[in-house]
Amino acid sequence: MADHFCACCQTPFLTPYPLDDEGLCGLCRRGWNGFDAAYTFGAYEETLRDLIHLFKYGRVRTLARPLGEYLASALPRQQRFDALVPMPMHWLRRWRRGFNQSRLLARHLARRTGLPLISPVRRCRATAPQTGMSNAGRRANVAGAFDVPRPASVRDLRLLLIDDVLTTGATASACAAALKKAGAAYVAVLTVARTDRRPAPETGSPSPQSLRLAQGVG
Repeated sequence: MADHFCACCQTPFLTPYPLDDEGLCGLCRRGWNGFDAAYTFGAYEETLRDLIHLFKYGRVRTLARPLGEYLASALPRQQRFDALVPMPMHWLRRWRRGFNQSRLLARHLARRTGLPLISPVRRCRATAPQTGMSNAGRRANVAGAFDVPRPASVRDLRLLLIDDVLTTGATASACAAALKKAGAAYVAVLTVARTDRRPAPETGSPSPQSLRLAQGVG
């Protein structure tokens, strides 16, 4: 697990040097992230990644309950929110999958917390799959993809945007920016998992554990 994270978007870093004195990364310092804070339950790896894959792609909808419990455990208790907002899907992608996984998660969290579930934002433009894109490419891909038809429905509200996975934060940022442009006072993001996009160690550099095993230690 990483030792250094941005205080706002929770991006992991190998060293603390990309962070300023307030713990913010370059994107958050420049205000390029549309959301005000990001919270997550765990890393997008191993068992948690497998569960999310079964939920989204295996269409095991019953996993909304345990994954929703993970969300509930990661909910920031020190913050107050007026409503939950599921990350919207374009109608074509929702039709192909058969459901919006973020809405199922948000519905469970709404029952768990008593917070109202609202859907004020829509995905007004279909976008290309983000897999394999750079951070800049992802942000360009989702630019202008969200709008809020009825701004009065979010005016002055503190909203918690719900999604399954946070990767670069580009999609969450674009959605949150649309909500804030419509008048929302505060938008935070809560996800089940957060991907670690730091470069992997070079294959030629053995880990300390490998060295110990090679030496017959441990």
